[in-house]
Amino acid sequence: MTQWLIDHKIPLGLWLRSFVEALTGHAQGVFDAISTVLEFLVGGLTTGLAAIPPLAFIGLVAVGAYLLHRSLALAVFALGSLLLVVNLGYWTEMIQTLSLVFCATLVCVAIGVPLGIAAAHRPVVYTAMRPFLDLMQTIPTFVYLIPTLVLFGLGVVPGLISTVIFALPAPIRLTYLGFTSVPAALREAASAFGATRRQLLFKVELPYALPTIMAGVTQCIMLSLSMVVIAALVGADGLGKPVVRALNTVNIGMGFEAGLAIVILAILLDRICKAPERRAVKGR
Repeated sequence: MTQWLIDHKIPLGLWLRSFVEALTGHAQGVFDAISTVLEFLVGGLTTGLAAIPPLAFIGLVAVGAYLLHRSLALAVFALGSLLLVVNLGYWTEMIQTLSLVFCATLVCVAIGVPLGIAAAHRPVVYTAMRPFLDLMQTIPTFVYLIPTLVLFGLGVVPGLISTVIFALPAPIRLTYLGFTSVPAALREAASAFGATRRQLLFKVELPYALPTIMAGVTQCIMLSLSMVVIAALVGADGLGKPVVRALNTVNIGMGFEAGLAIVILAILLDRICKAPERRAVKGR
């Protein structure tokens, strides 16, 4: 019985290969255009950030972190950690990684938040999306890295597309969670006062769900950073390249330093992008 099943294997791999070959044969121009646009966005952002002197950039980050969170400790940490990245010699690679993460997060939010809202308002949409979200979160990264590499070629674009595929479920699920957690009584009260569907969305549901949506954005940033090394395997610039180079040459020092720079960037983005803590109001 087992041998019969093996002999009558379903050719899933062959079907997927034929599908990718059909795409490359009939729609390569579309993928080339997408690749050109994404390369322009990432490259333009990288050039813009790299034009800022490192010390000025570090100062802006430290001041911005203090103004946003009113935390002197966070500002000092941002200042010291970014100066350490400069000292280690990975400032350019960190800027390249930051550009990749920012663009991936922007694409994920632009796609994920509207899909999450649609899924919350129409349960059938979420039911249809859920198997694909589970697949995107659990399938090994290298599996969809292969077709993206074939379709878009070497460079930052296949790394960006793979990062988006990996990180996209986070904003979708958390946006869905935020909107479905809006109390029914709150919706009914807004409707009773004559709120339209648009007003209900933008003045009731979205403000209530915003903290959960922002948690999804932060998680998306962390997931994008976890793809830095994977993206470097297909030619994307950034902190993943020295990690891969250290792995190939068994250079423990280089691998630790580049890994430390990734950790610093992850901690900074996580702390800065989190919603500011609410302070208790002192009695008069």
